[in-house]
Amino acid sequence: MMKPKVAVLSGFGINCETETMAVFEMAGATADRVHVNRLVMGTTQLSDYQIMAIPGGFSFGDHLGSGRLLGNRLRFGLREEVREFVSAGNPVIGICNGFQVLVKMGLLPGDDQVSLTQTASLALNDSGHYENRWATLEFDQASPCIWTNGLERIRVPVRHGEGKFVTDDPNLMDKWTESGQLVARYVDPSDEYPSAGDETLPYPISPNQSWRNVAGVCNPSGMVFGMMPHPEANHSTWLGATWTREETEHGEGEGMAIFHNAVRHVLRV
Repeated sequence: MMKPKVAVLSGFGINCETETMAVFEMAGATADRVHVNRLVMGTTQLSDYQIMAIPGGFSFGDHLGSGRLLGNRLRFGLREEVREFVSAGNPVIGICNGFQVLVKMGLLPGDDQVSLTQTASLALNDSGHYENRWATLEFDQASPCIWTNGLERIRVPVRHGEGKFVTDDPNLMDKWTESGQLVARYVDPSDEYPSAGDETLPYPISPNQSWRNVAGVCNPSGMVFGMMPHPEANHSTWLGATWTREETEHGEGEGMAIFHNAVRHVLRV
């Protein structure tokens, strides 16, 4: 069976493409580094791929807000190609800066029409500074998200200065909760599963003070997923912050399940 092809975007300050390519290849896919301009200029076709990934980094130096300029680059320079790719049921993931891009171009939380209308944002962390620490995430088992299927909790690092998920319409939070789109939340690892709630957890359990502790969201179809923490940064057990104190054999890290899910989904359809 042919391996799924993943377009891992690069350029303009994206700097996590190498590790993002690596985890997809570890999961059984073939990953290409694709400069954004190649897609916008038409020298590379998004339709040649089955998965698109927007990695972390500092696209355009975070000028005018994290992810804003790259989001506009894709929203207006690649509008129809992105809409067709998503409407065709192809998985898309944005990690950290990539999540900011997907939110600010309107692909997340998104809608059934893939209208690319922005309805949320990632604001400055309440701490007022860049957060670089480990966090525990809990996943909504009722979510349609194909990326998080079967996951309960994972530990992953956060590395961001603007990760507070907000919206100017609080009623949308209820809508997204009911539809399972608020798929990943920060939780206290000492609490029993499930424990994700709406009340904002104290810092640093919630490193940015996102509304309802949101760490990641999906679109209504569950095919497009974005998260602020870095699952690709926990691809092996020896990358974990506490692995030397645990009875764990060397092997795949907790973050790999997300990439395996996407590759398995493509192979099944």
